[in-house]
Amino acid sequence: MSLEIYSTLSREKSPFKPINEHQVKMYVCGVTVYDYCHIGHGRTFVSFDIIRRWLEASGYDVTFVRNITDVDDKIIRRAAERGISCDALTEEFGRAMQEDMLALGCLAPTHEPRATHFIPQMLNIIEKLQAKGLAYQTDGGDVAYNVRGFKDYGKLSGKSIDELQSGSRVAADMTKRDPIDFVLWKAAKPGEPLWDSPWGKGRPGWHIECSAMSCYYLGETFDIHGGGPDLIFPHHENEIAQSEGANGKKFANYWMHTGPLRVMNKDGKQEKMSKSLGNFWTVRDAIAETDDKFGVGNGAQVLRFFLMRTHYRSPILFSSDLIVDAYQGLKRLYGALNDVPPDSEPLDWNEECAKRFKAAMDDDFNVPVAVAQLFELANRAHASKDGAMTRQLKALGSILNILQGDPKAFLKGSTAGLDEAAIEAAIAERAAAKKAKDYAKADEIRQRLAQMGVMLVDTPQGTNWQRVLVETQK
Repeated sequence: MSLEIYSTLSREKSPFKPINEHQVKMYVCGVTVYDYCHIGHGRTFVSFDIIRRWLEASGYDVTFVRNITDVDDKIIRRAAERGISCDALTEEFGRAMQEDMLALGCLAPTHEPRATHFIPQMLNIIEKLQAKGLAYQTDGGDVAYNVRGFKDYGKLSGKSIDELQSGSRVAADMTKRDPIDFVLWKAAKPGEPLWDSPWGKGRPGWHIECSAMSCYYLGETFDIHGGGPDLIFPHHENEIAQSEGANGKKFANYWMHTGPLRVMNKDGKQEKMSKSLGNFWTVRDAIAETDDKFGVGNGAQVLRFFLMRTHYRSPILFSSDLIVDAYQGLKRLYGALNDVPPDSEPLDWNEECAKRFKAAMDDDFNVPVAVAQLFELANRAHASKDGAMTRQLKALGSILNILQGDPKAFLKGSTAGLDEAAIEAAIAERAAAKKAKDYAKADEIRQRLAQMGVMLVDTPQGTNWQRVLVETQK
């Protein structure tokens, strides 16, 4: 079976045919570095890290470009709030983003360009667009894209020009010819970063950045363009309009997007992650909380495993119960490695689980089905104590960049400093307090354990417990 990929543009799976037989050129939109990365970013970047790893495991030489947006309205506002320069702010959070992605086990990009280093390339594209009648300067000094001049606008998102017009609000800049036109170059404003251009001093719009950086490193047509679901419109739609309008060539052959991330609220309902709702999790907060529950150093592994267990195109729900489930699953797999330490023999692709693993990954990177083969191998290893099974388990895990740590260290774990013996002792102490009718003490023990991430469940057969994440105010 050859690799098949679902493209947002074609809305179907099709055999993957790179432009060059043994090479893949791939661009994934990075983050605007004005704050720490959240777990939605983590979901997208772990997904594309696994996609890249499978392409490389399949024999392709992958050039992977992930940009850093370091000039933007949010950056300018945040820098002003903190009383520091935009450069200082973006250096701080750009470095934090790299640390977070490294912690989640993501390979560093082949190239990681910063938008402000590509102003000349952006100006070149805008000049081409203006020469073709696809860009114009407004009376306010901005340069805008003539959306109606590009006949294929909307082909990625499925949005029509009429739909966009009926849904548009009155623009603050009334000098645009059409409310649906978007800005390529913003005229200078006091206190903002600025560069020289043929249209006066100013700074780039957001969308033009990725057109310039992707074409610089990968060419005017390349294989894969990816990102989160919120980028399909308008960002990626506008990238297509800019790039194809300027160059007259197809921009990217395959468009790949991850599914949205939702958070379970206290009422058991799914909602968008938002700081205003108090349910916002940064990558580093989630890793730290998970470290507290399952052992320092284990949190990042658990979070990566959690993020990959849902197909990359499907919505993913972030909740305490699902993180615990991911930990238990990873614990099961590590337990198999702990039973019979694997030796260094290479992966056997003729083995049945490996064949099914490969078939799953070749089917639009179906990681959940691939992971199911790891559990099958773990079951066989537990039952037979066969070193061949553990070799396969660890080798296949390495492709997903999991199960590469010390099994004994992972299995030792912790819960905010409590090992299992301490938890059981606290439960026994609570049972004694209840027997003595000291219910205040029993409740205090339950609350203390809950604060440390241990939930007690009383049953007719006794008290059970499980680890949970403590959702603290961010």
